[in-house]
Amino acid sequence: SSRTARSEEDRDSLWDAWGSWSECSRTCGGGASYSLRRCLSSKTCEGRNIRYRTCSNVDCPPEAGDFRAQQCSAHNDVKYQGQFYEWLPISNDPDNPCSLKCQARGAALVVELAPKVLDGTRCYTESLDMCISGLCQIVGCDRQLGSTVKEDNCGVCNGDGSTCRLVRGQYKSQLSANKLDDTVVAVPYGSRQVRLVLKGPDHLYLETKTLQGVKSENSLSSTGSFLLENSSIDFQKFPDKEILRISGPLNADFTIKIRYAGAADSSVQFIFYQPIIHRWRETDFFPCSASCGGGYQLTSAECFDLRSNRVVADQYCHYYPENIKPKPKLQECNLDPCPASDGYKQIMPYDLYHPLPRWESTPWTACSSSCGGGIQSRSVSCVEEDIQGHISPVEEWKCMYTPKMPVVQPCNIFDCPKWLAQEWSPCTVTCGQGLRYRVVLCIDHRGMHTGGCSPKTKPHIKEECIVPTPCYKPKEKLPMEAKLPWYKQAQELEEGAVVSEEPSFIPEAWSTCSVTCGVGSQVRLVKCQVLLSFSQSVADLPIDECEGPKPVSQRACYSGPCSGEAAEHTPEETELLYGSLQEFDELYDWEYEGFTECSESCGGGVQEAVVTCLNKQTRETADETLCVTSRRPPQLLKACSLDPCPPR
Repeated sequence: SSRTARSEEDRDSLWDAWGSWSECSRTCGGGASYSLRRCLSSKTCEGRNIRYRTCSNVDCPPEAGDFRAQQCSAHNDVKYQGQFYEWLPISNDPDNPCSLKCQARGAALVVELAPKVLDGTRCYTESLDMCISGLCQIVGCDRQLGSTVKEDNCGVCNGDGSTCRLVRGQYKSQLSANKLDDTVVAVPYGSRQVRLVLKGPDHLYLETKTLQGVKSENSLSSTGSFLLENSSIDFQKFPDKEILRISGPLNADFTIKIRYAGAADSSVQFIFYQPIIHRWRETDFFPCSASCGGGYQLTSAECFDLRSNRVVADQYCHYYPENIKPKPKLQECNLDPCPASDGYKQIMPYDLYHPLPRWESTPWTACSSSCGGGIQSRSVSCVEEDIQGHISPVEEWKCMYTPKMPVVQPCNIFDCPKWLAQEWSPCTVTCGQGLRYRVVLCIDHRGMHTGGCSPKTKPHIKEECIVPTPCYKPKEKLPMEAKLPWYKQAQELEEGAVVSEEPSFIPEAWSTCSVTCGVGSQVRLVKCQVLLSFSQSVADLPIDECEGPKPVSQRACYSGPCSGEAAEHTPEETELLYGSLQEFDELYDWEYEGFTECSESCGGGVQEAVVTCLNKQTRETADETLCVTSRRPPQLLKACSLDPCPPR
């Protein structure tokens, strides 16, 4: 073979020049190539006559398989002790990682089929170190022999860890009768060093989605290592816990879920490094603001998706606190005088005569939801003001020297009203089967009684109960807790009907019970009324002018047992006497009592309706705490003092 020219160092050291490099031991996945030299002296030359370098440092296609496994399978057609075997690789041998040890499939037979693996074989599955001439050689992430350069946690060779972020958290299962599973955490494409530990009776399983939208699932039914979307998964299953490891990088979006399997709660601890796939990228200078006579031009920064190689909305880059948007650069340009001008014109963007363009916004729109979280939006545009003060819209790049104001923001993020059920009352009997009641209120996010809860989801206020005491004793009175006060609390609180500009049924207060003891009846008047917005007065209408079901005008009432009457009843009698008591109204309720004085004496003012707590039977004013279970009516305002004020 041809020899390269000798260097002065070679001539001084009695060695011939190094020969050319040999063919690479592998075509992909990282192999080794060697070069030889000859000692020209009859004496022993110092140093080695062979040197190595890495080569073919490109990833192999997934179908190529493991290099060590290929070497084991090459012995499948060679008899061992008179018998053919299918050989599988033994990896990560701590004593001799560069020998070819293989195990027969389906048997405990382990044999060293060769003292040395082929050059370029990895010493260990999770390392770049490679075997060369039977010895394990250190290889850095730069794929150079003898290099100690390592990848950072983000997978960047000799990186500083700034291209990913550590995600650490804990999940606790929330058992529910109508939920069979739940999502623990979503781990995005490109994440590394994923580790989850589940403690408890439940089970982990995986869902994946590739960048092309292909979905798959793995139930993680048994311990072992396997490939899922070309990502190596290591799963260990124990009686009381499960451990999931994925070294990564993930080649798909993984969603780790939990499937409920027992009555006890489970907890999952997880940790992984998530890539920052959206990064700021500085743009070139935009065109000059003037073609001559002096102008200015700016750079900007755009949010770039490293996964799809395209520009995306800025909000994606704002998601990562590590991302700091570069400040725009401003420079003067086209400073040559214009042909029609008499000389040099200097542009001073920050002076009063030539102010910089600026962002302007419209008012926020109404929130898309009254509770539970909504959004509201506005328009933001770049405008420029000339010397005369005229404002006109211009291209957005002219305002990029300052951050653009947000065009969307969350609103009404407080929880929606929900039903709150109080404790059950004691059973209405002291033996056998009876009924029990509870108060159910609609509570807002401040803990106040309000309206707006869905009637379809309201918990029931009455249910049957059984007292495990046999009914063989003489009849005795009901326990004190089962008397009238419990029934008055257990009634469903009706939403206070308020007169509106749409015709609606407005019931008046119930009359007193027709009897002083036992079961009687109550009546009330129900009118069809409408609020006249101009005069702020209420008008009565014919009943057929109101739509919807008309509230009942008669109901049963119970005033306690009559003297000498036994207070214990059969379940049928209890239902007859007490079942209708859920329709009782509260004794106290809110009502409007006139208006306050006008806020202005002329030129237009407002008056506010006064709301007081009244006793429905006596029509007397009561302490407001007695009306706390009733819905306070909405605030009413009306215009007043509309005459113009006299000139001063």
